[in-house]
Amino acid sequence: MKVTGLAIVPPPSAAGLPKVTPELLASVLARYSRSNDGLANILSKVDLTNPDASIDRILKFVDYGHASIGGLTGGLAVALDDISMWLAYKIFELAQMADGQESSTRYITMTPASLPAPAELGIPNDLAARWQGVMGRAFAAYNAEYARLDALALAKPERVRVPAGAREAVVIRLRKNYALDRARYFIPFATRTNLALVQSARMWAQLVKQLDSLPHPEARAAAELLRGELMKQSPRLMRHGNADAACRAQAAFDLETGCALGLERLSTAQLPDETWVRVDCATAPFLPERQSIADALRHRANRYGQQGSATRRMRVTFAFNNIAIAELRDLNRHRTGNRYTPLIQAGFYLPAEIDRAPHAPLLAEQAALTRELMQRKSPAYVYSLLLGAQTPFEHGTHADKFIYEAELRTGMGAHFRYAEHLSAALREFFKQAPGAEQWVVEGTAEPE
Repeated sequence: MKVTGLAIVPPPSAAGLPKVTPELLASVLARYSRSNDGLANILSKVDLTNPDASIDRILKFVDYGHASIGGLTGGLAVALDDISMWLAYKIFELAQMADGQESSTRYITMTPASLPAPAELGIPNDLAARWQGVMGRAFAAYNAEYARLDALALAKPERVRVPAGAREAVVIRLRKNYALDRARYFIPFATRTNLALVQSARMWAQLVKQLDSLPHPEARAAAELLRGELMKQSPRLMRHGNADAACRAQAAFDLETGCALGLERLSTAQLPDETWVRVDCATAPFLPERQSIADALRHRANRYGQQGSATRRMRVTFAFNNIAIAELRDLNRHRTGNRYTPLIQAGFYLPAEIDRAPHAPLLAEQAALTRELMQRKSPAYVYSLLLGAQTPFEHGTHADKFIYEAELRTGMGAHFRYAEHLSAALREFFKQAPGAEQWVVEGTAEPE
């Protein structure tokens, strides 16, 4: 694992602007909010070559509960190389106000060499060889199915839905994506990936505190490396990035719940789809909603267009009983509201193009390993999961954000499986908010 901070420098066109460090920016803007002197006057009192005194006078207020000052540092960019897909998923779950990107499974080398060492993940010593064997067989299944599906797409190009007139390079890419996106359910959740995030020092401190509170050695190692790297850019604010009792207690509860529910529901059978949606349009009697759903949506040119108060005030909670981790990795990145999953294996998804029978021994071995780890209440059970593991997942947000997500995740280039999930959620949403159906653009996940 490697963590690298990126120092953002101004472009040449901003050469004449004041130069501030992240913490000096926070202290100057905090002072700005507590005076009517104007920004230029405040900056004139700061020695930009030795700003520590000015910073210390202001940032001490963070210790008294004024955490919002930590959000004034601007975006601090950090890249994390060679972390597990589980840790990348967890960071996105915790960092709900971050902008970020993770390596796509389409661009990662899928071999056992892509796994961290068992000790890095906290795999018990007596299970390490067994874990490596199961993961090795999972990679072999992935590569065999990819080769078979790629050949199938070559022999039957109508399966790929290539757009008319597409260039040869596009045809090849879409054919390969067809195979990659269907074989990916055999990929181990422990596979190494890369992740980059941009967020304020306040949010970094919160993330590091939560990572440091988890029982997973990989998460705590990441917290230590992140803290060291972020100290270079925001040393004072990162003092608030240490594990605390509340975070540790919640992490312990989550592990206990996950293991108990996981043992109760552990299965390699494919769960049928169940989708639950709850829409709440209640408003205070003294502030009723006066806009129709149609008027909130009709003026948009695309999914990025401004929506009205009728959808922005409407609460939507949607849940799936059986989302595979492969799709969870994508849907988990939507930042609004709160997302929750016990992260278990209640079933195992494979697309219709893959025959389950030849892979039954592998899935049985993998499930047995997961059961053993859960019985020990080992946090390392997450590293025994493959991306086909199906888990319940819930997301609570507002209707404008839900509509954006549904249009995005069913639109051009969307993965076929999460398009199915979001289409099902839209159908349930329309039953409770019928005025939206005419104005929501549900896609068909056509190739891009």
